[in-house]
Amino acid sequence: MFQAFRSRRTAALTLALALAPSAFGAPSPSPAAEADPAYWRAVGAKALAAQAAAYRGETAKNVILFIGDGMGISTVSAARIYAGQKAGGLGEDHQLSFERFPAVALSKTYNTNQQTADSAGTMTAMITGVKTLAGVLSVDGSVRRGDCASGQGAAVPSLIEEAEAAGLATGVVSTARITHATPGATYAHVVERDWEGGVPDDAAAQGCTDIASQLLSFKHGDGIDVVLGGGRAMFLPNTVADPEYPGKTGARRDGRNLIEAWQTANPDGAYLWKGDDLAAAMDATGPVLGLFEPSHMQFEADRSQDPGKEPSLAEMTAFAMDRLSQKGSGYVLVVEAGRIDHAHHAGNAYRAMEDTVALDEAVATAVAKSKESETLILVTADHSHTLTFAGYPTRGNPILGLTVSNDGQGFAESTPAKDALGLPYTTLAYTNGPGYPGKSDQQGAGPKTAPHYPRTVEPALGRPDLTEVDVQAPNYLQEAMVPAGAETHGGEDVAVYGWGAGALRLGGVLEQNVIYYVMKAALGAKLDAP
Repeated sequence: MFQAFRSRRTAALTLALALAPSAFGAPSPSPAAEADPAYWRAVGAKALAAQAAAYRGETAKNVILFIGDGMGISTVSAARIYAGQKAGGLGEDHQLSFERFPAVALSKTYNTNQQTADSAGTMTAMITGVKTLAGVLSVDGSVRRGDCASGQGAAVPSLIEEAEAAGLATGVVSTARITHATPGATYAHVVERDWEGGVPDDAAAQGCTDIASQLLSFKHGDGIDVVLGGGRAMFLPNTVADPEYPGKTGARRDGRNLIEAWQTANPDGAYLWKGDDLAAAMDATGPVLGLFEPSHMQFEADRSQDPGKEPSLAEMTAFAMDRLSQKGSGYVLVVEAGRIDHAHHAGNAYRAMEDTVALDEAVATAVAKSKESETLILVTADHSHTLTFAGYPTRGNPILGLTVSNDGQGFAESTPAKDALGLPYTTLAYTNGPGYPGKSDQQGAGPKTAPHYPRTVEPALGRPDLTEVDVQAPNYLQEAMVPAGAETHGGEDVAVYGWGAGALRLGGVLEQNVIYYVMKAALGAKLDAP
């Protein structure tokens, strides 16, 4: 009897392997395939086989850290479905590229003084190994935010600084301003994250310098080899017109033109502000500085309209990897998808999804260009957001759409589900934010460039009737329970995904600063080099 059972099980597994998709993230299987238990046994078998085949090497030549700013677990889940549905599938069975990584952990994101974190303190934890206050960059928790004197002697070295000192190549890429919290923490040490293009007079008198200036005064090794992102205004005086938008000027009040200063200091380098110039910069013998917008780069959904033809995150990642590989000594690269966070703050799930998918494409690019035995790739978020799923949507229900539930027999209803007031609702919503009921511009002009711009929120007028509203429109703002001019971060843990050399050091629930030690351990003795 047992032998007969084993034979039937073997036959079922063979059938399941034939039914199952050839790779995770392939088009959705048919309902008939999913109804066969053999299909799901094959899914389990493939998952175990992939884990068993994961590279177990301890040391890495290269390390790439991807940060999806604000990419909490609910964002990953929603983006997975969104990407799968864009590809023509049902969505739920899809996998983002980094969801196939063999190592996964959870990261606790709190700052030393704040339950729900900000990006400055969280990136400091990841890039220096030291947790600190919200709002400060790469200084320890003994400082007082905004107090220049308290930061004297409080700097903690970043992995980028240590890598440069050891002779490795380094790069920093972001779709946010390169002086913003996440990229800024890789090279600057300040007690106020908002000191991007200048500091108060009293702080200047005490010797504190702004974040943009610290990029130029970076003294470790031969300097950061590749810097790509936004934030041009932080490097230009307020008397100089922007090259892409002549009606705009720089933001610096001290009269310094840091772009010209950088070019003077790096005559063999390449400075660029247009995407068309990226390929030509590969031939430069010195460092590369690309500043593609005065402020943040465009949302991915709007990038095609950019007059400067700014590159995608995947294109910048590929460029950085190719350039850094030329040095031959190994490299550390930090890549941030900074505008996921900004779309969430604006209550606009569509743009958050688009930018998360853009990050996924960048990660897939990095994996395709890497050897598993040479490179450690980590993908994580600095913090979460208040994005939530609501109701019991049927399988394949548009993730940005109204919730349509199943009937008593388990099949999709013909009309959207209703709340206790008899009104339809979307699957995705926010706990707080500008989409609070009563707001009249839920299909307005979309998010503005600034991430924390204020919105006037009117008193509640009751939930709107969304029956005739195009809730999947790019500029639609998802409803929020609590009124706020901008949606806030969330305080729950975020995921860390690992692939390649040393990735299997990940596991369990980690303090966020442990991510630094995972990367440093993977590089091994390289960082101890003179």
